[in-house]
Amino acid sequence: MVGTWAAGWAASRRTPPPTKMPWGFFIEVAGNAVETARHVLPEADESLVRRAAASVTAPRTWMKTPAEPEDIEPWLPRGWRTAYEETGHLMAADLTRTNPVAPEGYTTTVETIDSVLHVRVRDAAGGPAAQGQMALLGEAAVADRIVTEEAHRRRGLGRYVMHVLGDHALDAGAHLGVLGATDAGRALYETLGWQKHATIAECVYGG
Repeated sequence: MVGTWAAGWAASRRTPPPTKMPWGFFIEVAGNAVETARHVLPEADESLVRRAAASVTAPRTWMKTPAEPEDIEPWLPRGWRTAYEETGHLMAADLTRTNPVAPEGYTTTVETIDSVLHVRVRDAAGGPAAQGQMALLGEAAVADRIVTEEAHRRRGLGRYVMHVLGDHALDAGAHLGVLGATDAGRALYETLGWQKHATIAECVYGG
C-alpha cells in the first residue's frame, strides 16, 4: 500500500515516477520551495532508515515511513529533524458507488489529464469552492489535494468531491482507494468509511 501511495502521489503531482531504492522509493520533486525530493520507506526498519538518511545531501529532502515519529527519531543522523507537525495517516477504502448530487448553488467539472482525475467545484458566481484529484493506477486510485475554500467549508463539499472522485475511479476500473491524510483530513475520510492503516512519520533534512 505504501508503494501504491508513492506512485499515486508522484502521478498526481506530475513528478518523475518513483525510483526503486534498496530502502524503498525515491521521488524527485522539482520547482517546489518546500520539498526537493522524498524517500518513501515501506517499513520502518532502523537499518533502512539510517541508510536512506545517510544517502541524502540536498536540503529539503523528506523521508516518510509507516511508523510513530518518536520511534524513528533516535535513528536520524545530524541534519535531520522529525516533523511532528506533518505526521500523516495512510488510509484506504473499498470504493463504492454513491451517485452524488452537487449541493445547491454549485457546479462541478470533471476531467482526466494523464490518468489523473480532476474535480473542481465552483459557486454560483463561478469562483472556486472545492477541488480534488485522484491518480488512476489500474485497480487502485490515490486521492490527493482535497481542498475546500474557507468560505465554503461545512457545506459538505469535501464529502461531495470524494464521492465524485470515487464514482469516476470506479468507472475507470479502480476498486481500492488510497490516500495520505492530515489530522484534519482523517476526520472527514473516516466518516466516509476510509480506514487508517498506519501513521506516517515524516522527517526532513536541512529544512
